[in-house]
Amino acid sequence: MQKIFAFAKDESGATAIEYGLIAALVGVGIIVGAGVLGTNLNSLFNNIGTKLNVTV
Repeated sequence: MQKIFAFAKDESGATAIEYGLIAALVGVGIIVGAGVLGTNLNSLFNNIGTKLNVTV
C-alpha cells in the first residue's frame, strides 16, 4: 500500500511532461519567427533588387 501512495505522490513524470510542453512551445515560436524573418528578408532583397534593376 505504501508503494501506491509513493507512486501517487511522485511528480517527476509531471515535471518531464511540463518540460516537454515548454520545449514544444519554444520550438513552435522558433519556427514561426524564422518563417516571418524569412518572409521579411525575401521582401527586403526583392525591394533592393528592384531598385538596382536586377532581375533574378
